[in-house]
Amino acid sequence: MTAISWHERPAPAGPAAASLAFAWRSLLKIKHVPEQLGDVIGIPILFTLLFTYLFGGALAGSTHGYLQFLLPGTLALAVMFVTVYSGVTLNADLATGAFDRFRSMPIWRPAPIVGALLGDIGRYLLAAAIVIGLGLAMGYRPAGGAAGVLAATALVVAFASALSWAWITLGLVLRSPNAVMSIGFVILFPVTFMSSIFVDPATMPGWLHAVSNANPVSHLVTATRTLTAGTATTAQVLWPVAAAGVLIAAFAPLAALLYQRK
Repeated sequence: MTAISWHERPAPAGPAAASLAFAWRSLLKIKHVPEQLGDVIGIPILFTLLFTYLFGGALAGSTHGYLQFLLPGTLALAVMFVTVYSGVTLNADLATGAFDRFRSMPIWRPAPIVGALLGDIGRYLLAAAIVIGLGLAMGYRPAGGAAGVLAATALVVAFASALSWAWITLGLVLRSPNAVMSIGFVILFPVTFMSSIFVDPATMPGWLHAVSNANPVSHLVTATRTLTAGTATTAQVLWPVAAAGVLIAAFAPLAALLYQRK
């Protein structure tokens, strides 16, 4: 019996294979700890039901009329709130030493982060599906049909994936998952509420109208509304796509640098 195998050593996993392996790890974590889906399920239901029935009559005269305006906004809102957990889970892995073990493996260095982001796309799609399914059950009828809804969902998920890089950067800087979650929501609440998600910016005071018009979330919601209505223009879609590109350009290199130095 020999101590050395004469079989050829398997080649190391490439960037794509390693990233997909970590994406599968992210999904397996949900399987073994299903309570992680509490935010993915709870946030879409809470915002869609609460704002429709609480403010619909006052703002639009009927909950049905307000739902047609609100739901594309809550689609973006729910998915964006779920993105905070990208930074939370990364920070938790850092705290438990999991990422130290990953760094010691002969794999593409960014694979753990890229794989986690790919796994999170499943969470975003689930949150979007809950909002749309609940909205349809409540009476939402998109004029753009299934194609418009799918296009709007794809745009929201793409923007959310870009935004996740900001929370990953935060997760690499802060000391605890709770700190990442707290600061993430403190940033998201004013950014999302000072947008066109809940009301038409034209009804706002002048200074707030200007802030809302400059808010990338407002452009995302406008594109989502027009896509679901079947009236989207190229310019309306390109605005959130450009904002997503800026987020990636700003935070992805910074996250990679922090990860290398961590």
